[in-house]
Amino acid sequence: MDMIEFDYELPETAIAQVPAQPRDAARLLVDQGPAQPPRHLAIRDIVDVLRPGDLLVVNETRVIPARLPLRKTTGGAAEVLLLEPDARGGWLALVRPGRRLAAGAVLRSDADPSVSVTIGEALPDGSRHVVVEADGAAVVTAADTAWLATAGEAPLPPYITDRSTPDERYQTVYAETPGSVAAPTAGLHFTPELLAAIEARGVERATVDLVVGLDTFRPVLVDDSDDHEMHSERYAVPDETWEACRRADRVIAVGTTTVRALESAARSGPSGRTDLFLQRGSRFDVVDVLVTNFHMPRSTLLLMIDAFVGPRWRRLYETALEEGYRFLSFGDACWLERAT
Repeated sequence: MDMIEFDYELPETAIAQVPAQPRDAARLLVDQGPAQPPRHLAIRDIVDVLRPGDLLVVNETRVIPARLPLRKTTGGAAEVLLLEPDARGGWLALVRPGRRLAAGAVLRSDADPSVSVTIGEALPDGSRHVVVEADGAAVVTAADTAWLATAGEAPLPPYITDRSTPDERYQTVYAETPGSVAAPTAGLHFTPELLAAIEARGVERATVDLVVGLDTFRPVLVDDSDDHEMHSERYAVPDETWEACRRADRVIAVGTTTVRALESAARSGPSGRTDLFLQRGSRFDVVDVLVTNFHMPRSTLLLMIDAFVGPRWRRLYETALEEGYRFLSFGDACWLERAT
């Protein structure tokens, strides 16, 4: 498909810089199909849209402190953004200033001098192999990044220029398994009280784990979507979640990452790595309803929305902009029912 179909004007003023407070005060645009205008609710009102027998599925991944502000031995500033552990006991990372850092360079943290990063070779996709140590011990797994809590930060998207939000606010209240470098942002709206009200409504809740990588949110830079290369992400769908999906009247996925995990499990099994690219013509075997934020122009996430509800996404986005909804990671959400 020609990517110009997935461009739209997104004013900077529509990009949320801070999250809603409280979480469930975020707005919810409820799609009612092509024949009716959408409803305008708050996330806390989602209880009224859900029905007994529904299943709410969430991605319980936890964001790691992947952004490391560091310093070169010469005193100059540098930054390393950890992407994921590699098979060599190190990490794949994005490094700045990448071209001026030779392999073997050692960077250290001002905030925690026990943390160091040794820069390795450049890889074809522009990332670098790096070795991370904290207090003399190698940081080799996502769980080990707990040692980087003082030196590292949550890697907020670059369009969020207001950095006053605490890192914990970039986590869902049900975050469990560390590993992601971006939050499953639709889940940021839920509170323990709202989840309890949903359960009281007769709605079951289940979990998946998909490790969110930066490529999920990057814009598509090619003109034809078929030329875009999706990078893979690790996912796992527990047996109990799969069984709950089978018996549910409707499966409501909270976030596009939950959709990717469930639809990947339907195609390839309960766990592994997925490079599933859901775009126009893709089938949805599991998910009936998607609760998601409003996404960037020319992004793979927007192509998924188009595949899920069809071309009316453009009217819904136009309505959201006209009504003052807030877009992207800290923004508001929409409820979308599968078109077919």
